Amino acid sequence: MSSEVAARCDAKKLVRSPSGLRMVPEHRAFGSPFGLEEPQWVPDKEHHCRRCGKCFCDKCCGQKVALPRMCFVDPVRQCAACALVSRKEAEFFDKQLRVLLSGATFLVSFGNSENAETMVCRLSSNQRYLLLDGAGHHEIEVTHISAVQVLTEGFPAGGGAARATGMSLQFSAPGVEGVAQLKLTAGEDAHGSRKQATAWLAAMHKAAKLLYESRDQ
Repeated sequence: MSSEVAARCDAKKLVRSPSGLRMVPEHRAFGSPFGLEEPQWVPDKEHHCRRCGKCFCDKCCGQKVALPRMCFVDPVRQCAACALVSRKEAEFFDKQLRVLLSGATFLVSFGNSENAETMVCRLSSNQRYLLLDGAGHHEIEVTHISAVQVLTEGFPAGGGAARATGMSLQFSAPGVEGVAQLKLTAGEDAHGSRKQATAWLAAMHKAAKLLYESRDQ
């Protein structure tokens, strides 16, 4: 896809919905895979939650919280339960998303191959593709990822969670019959550290949870 065509596909417009101003893609098919559809609601004398669409009294729906998954420009009214979820998601959009866009170094192997290539893996700026760059270039459409498994190793002294060392992805690919597989093993950056790769794996794990939620809506 040429840069000019890609720019047109990524164009956005400001629209006014019954719930507030939203900055949405010009073409719906090119929206973020982590996005949620705005719920339907019937205007009445009560207040409605912009996330779940249910109606509440003013006291039960008085919080205004950012809701980037529905493309709202400003914080919007939400019920207590939805506001809690939205605040947790805010950490992903404020921190983890930046990590995914920055990318990290991994040893990458496709399918059952034992040969691994050093590549930088990052999320595209439009959030729709995983881009892998090394000696070659690969693009995996995020919506085509069907399973994500974090690979761990050992347990730290004194207990706690096992250390993430890699990730296995299953996805459908054009021209490939069945499910393709990709394995990422945390690699060292220019400074000999795996810290960025570990942070990227944690961020991708959270992204996968949002991806599954958007499919189940």
